[in-house]
Amino acid sequence: MNRQVLLRKRSGSDKEFFFQDWMQERLKEVVGDHYSDVGRNGYPDFVLSDSAEGYELKGLSLPGRPTIDSNSRFPQAMHRGRQIYYVFGRYPQTSDLSLGLSDLLICHASFINATAADPKNKSFLGYGSYGDLMVRDRKMYVFPLPFYTASGTVGNRTLILPDYSPVDDRLECVGELVRREVERLLVGYTFDFRSNTLTPEFTTNPQAGREHRFRAYRLAGQSGEAVTLTDSREVLEEALEAGDEV
Repeated sequence: MNRQVLLRKRSGSDKEFFFQDWMQERLKEVVGDHYSDVGRNGYPDFVLSDSAEGYELKGLSLPGRPTIDSNSRFPQAMHRGRQIYYVFGRYPQTSDLSLGLSDLLICHASFINATAADPKNKSFLGYGSYGDLMVRDRKMYVFPLPFYTASGTVGNRTLILPDYSPVDDRLECVGELVRREVERLLVGYTFDFRSNTLTPEFTTNPQAGREHRFRAYRLAGQSGEAVTLTDSREVLEEALEAGDEV
């Protein structure tokens, strides 16, 4: 971004690949060919060959909604022995084939979710008049964009890591963030086809109140606001009340 390397769309209809292409070129600059592209339906999008790290990419146009969909993929700090990092790049909504990033946020997945569970998609047969329709329970997870969880990130380039992560003098700490686990955990849900009601099931969280500490960084000498934690649930509730799409 400092060198103003632009995103380049493959065509006028490209709404998905150009941010991944940009990120792939950055990986090549750093690690050469020592990475793998997991593929469109894989998770995460890229994994390193010589380090137990993976990167899940989310490119978004502005202005956008305060949440993002994660189709069947539960955000996990670890996946198949790899530390997972989410990379959020936002750019202006334009018909131009070349455009610059407006902001960039890279965060360890545990900043989004610290739970290790990975619920699977399941299905059953027997629905419909003749009992030969299959119902597939394919989950869609929707979570707040970290731009709304951590203020001071909009318009900036920010890295958020667990506080125990080693860094060097190229980075400067611009905020310390603490997320606390909730009192209740969602452990299941039921759906009633007759009334079209979805009923969640909760249990007490044995780690309620546990603190997960993070630090926000920027390149040393780079200007930008200090990063502080916001109430993401409050942000989403305000967006719903205002009629914004969530």
